[in-house]
Amino acid sequence: MKSFKSILIVALVQLAATSAKADEQMFNVTKQLDIFNSIVTQLNMYYVDSIDIKRSVELGIDAMLSDLDPYTEYYSEEDMGDLKLMTTGKYGGIGSLIRMRKDSTVMIAEPYAGMPAAEVGLQVGDILLQIDTIDLKGKMTNEVSELLRGEPGTTFTLKIQRPNEEGIREFKIKRRNIKLPALPFYTMIRPEIGYLNLTQFTEGCWKEMRNAIIELKEKGAKSIIIDLRGNGGGLIGESINIVNLFVEKNKNVVETKGKVEDIHSVYTTKYEPLDLKIPIVVLVNGTTASASEIVSGSLQDFNRAVVIGTKTYGKGLVQSTRELPFNGNLKLTTAKYYLPSGRCIQAIDYKQRRNSKSNEAKRDSTGGITPDIIVKHDTLSNMLFYLSNDDIITDWGTKYMQSHSQMPEVKDFSITEEDMAELLQMAKDKKFKYDRLSEKRLEDLKKMAQFEGYYEDAKPEFEALEKKLEHNLDRDFEINKKDIRRLMALEIVKRFAYQAGIIEESLKNDEDLEKAIELLNNQKEYQKILKQ
Repeated sequence: MKSFKSILIVALVQLAATSAKADEQMFNVTKQLDIFNSIVTQLNMYYVDSIDIKRSVELGIDAMLSDLDPYTEYYSEEDMGDLKLMTTGKYGGIGSLIRMRKDSTVMIAEPYAGMPAAEVGLQVGDILLQIDTIDLKGKMTNEVSELLRGEPGTTFTLKIQRPNEEGIREFKIKRRNIKLPALPFYTMIRPEIGYLNLTQFTEGCWKEMRNAIIELKEKGAKSIIIDLRGNGGGLIGESINIVNLFVEKNKNVVETKGKVEDIHSVYTTKYEPLDLKIPIVVLVNGTTASASEIVSGSLQDFNRAVVIGTKTYGKGLVQSTRELPFNGNLKLTTAKYYLPSGRCIQAIDYKQRRNSKSNEAKRDSTGGITPDIIVKHDTLSNMLFYLSNDDIITDWGTKYMQSHSQMPEVKDFSITEEDMAELLQMAKDKKFKYDRLSEKRLEDLKKMAQFEGYYEDAKPEFEALEKKLEHNLDRDFEINKKDIRRLMALEIVKRFAYQAGIIEESLKNDEDLEKAIELLNNQKEYQKILKQ
């Protein structure tokens, strides 16, 4: 009895301590809210200039949330369209990506097949000048994007300047519900191997995947490759259902654990599987994140797939949405993902960043999904970045399209030596310069030598090295010929064949894909890796 009383006393003390801590936390919340409310009120009443209170408060909210993690965000009533797009993949607009050119104008970057932008004839490279009566000069891409979006069924007039043309083109466009393609491309990549490229986890994508796999199996697929490279995630329910295509009913796929007990959830497969035996390879890379990591990691844990590529991003944080006053919404991180093996996907410790003086977040090497087979890739020259950033590739692509009314099927398309020569000449005509790291390092070394007094003695050597490192477009084009060809081909294909064409073209000479095909053609090795 004495022992029981002791235990009871300890329990009551612990309960009292917990209650006191909760009361203290609630007092602090109330206190800080009172301070914030008072500051806003005083500023509004007494600050020397008039203040946009809405903007000031939203800046304060954004600053507060940015100290937590990149995924906790406030959406005002005006921003709810962005949240809807994130969760459903749908929005009212024209169906095209836009981006800013080097000259600060905004251009059409990538129209989607079958969408209003493509249907009225907008093309990659078209410079946006005016929407109805609104001049777009000096506007940022987010501002132009807001103007392009609107209620489905509404119309507007868009004026554009097409490069290499003198006149202004005018289009009347009707906005409609735009749903970004979750599964833009799938095919028989080899006679008995099906390939599917899933770009995001939006509503209904698991059904699209199911139907596509059935179609590929009917065409003779005896194994499949699921490409999740570049897939940043989406709805967790869709990822569970995709895993369910290949594993039994009532299997625990992922568990979420958070501070609040109600947040704790176990996501379980609830349907009969499509195929429990078909060999699977999942392709991943450093931008494979969140729901993509649930699919690749759980299939790996269940020994249902071999994962090939490079280590994934490690985004294992769960976001939930909470309604706010005046039709706003808070998307906040409430839990972390844990796979069947118990491993947590999350790689970055944001709490550690908040508790330290550094703004850098520490990465946990155990986070993310480590492929069963890691494929190392050559780094790309920064010359390719500058070719794109300076709009030289874009302008060349526009010129190509204006002289070619059509292109062959993607599988038969290739960049010719004449095409390469035209791009090189255009780069020369535009006096193309690119930031070379070797030149920067040499300049830093020269300054250090001058500071330390060694430069004069080493001046001839410096000058000789500078001469060897100076820009030589002909030489550098030849060195980077293979990658430049690939960049040029993608530029043309996206204009004629849209997203599906981009994926098909990018699969040519794809090291990850070739490794996957090689493995699936060697079932003995596949089974060996699968069971490791």
